[in-house]
Amino acid sequence: MSRTIEVCLTPALLHLYNIENSIVVVIDILRATSSITYGIDNGAEAIIPVAHVEDCLAYADKGFLLAAERNGEVVVGYDFGNSPFSYTKEKVGGKTVVLTTTNGTKAMHMAQERAHKVVVGSFLNLTSLCDYLKSQDKNVLLLCSGWKDNFNLEDTLFAGAVVNVLRNDFTHSDDACVVAEDMYLMAKSDLRTYLHKSSHSHRLAALNIEEDVQFCLRLDLCKAIPVLEGERLVALAP
Repeated sequence: MSRTIEVCLTPALLHLYNIENSIVVVIDILRATSSITYGIDNGAEAIIPVAHVEDCLAYADKGFLLAAERNGEVVVGYDFGNSPFSYTKEKVGGKTVVLTTTNGTKAMHMAQERAHKVVVGSFLNLTSLCDYLKSQDKNVLLLCSGWKDNFNLEDTLFAGAVVNVLRNDFTHSDDACVVAEDMYLMAKSDLRTYLHKSSHSHRLAALNIEEDVQFCLRLDLCKAIPVLEGERLVALAP
């Protein structure tokens, strides 16, 4: 039986998909899944995604780093937010980070309730991720975290990149795949210019973190594929 690949354009639509036999790739390009990928690639022991800022406090006495972001900004009183530059070897190597973000961590928890497996995707690990998905005998759902349950451009572009790479290995089973791939092919020569149209890009520009945006669009900087095991994101075993 041929494997299928689907794109869910927002977590608000996740209930429409049968994912019990699927690997769900959670996508939150700006910036959660990019930062998670970079952190795991840089030797973080684990990253624990939690849904609410208050949930981080339950880990306060365990010696973990606490990271909280809301609306693009670091929550006051926390070690850092979800800028990829906070996830360097020097900061996270050998450590466990507890992370909550506006969109990405919520999508992970939703997917974990039903999915066969949940992994994290970003432009930083595009090739490693696609090679892994090719090697598995499972359907794939690309889950775009969006912005507060709304569609967004950057996550859909990445979904389109994955669909494009895997187009000969999977059967496309929804129109969202077609739209995502068409968008990616239109934008791939200059992703940043295309994303100047996006609402989240404008939000982040107002926070003066253009460097983060540029970094999150870099291709194949990382080999690691974060996988959700229990409550922890860890590096997928080779």
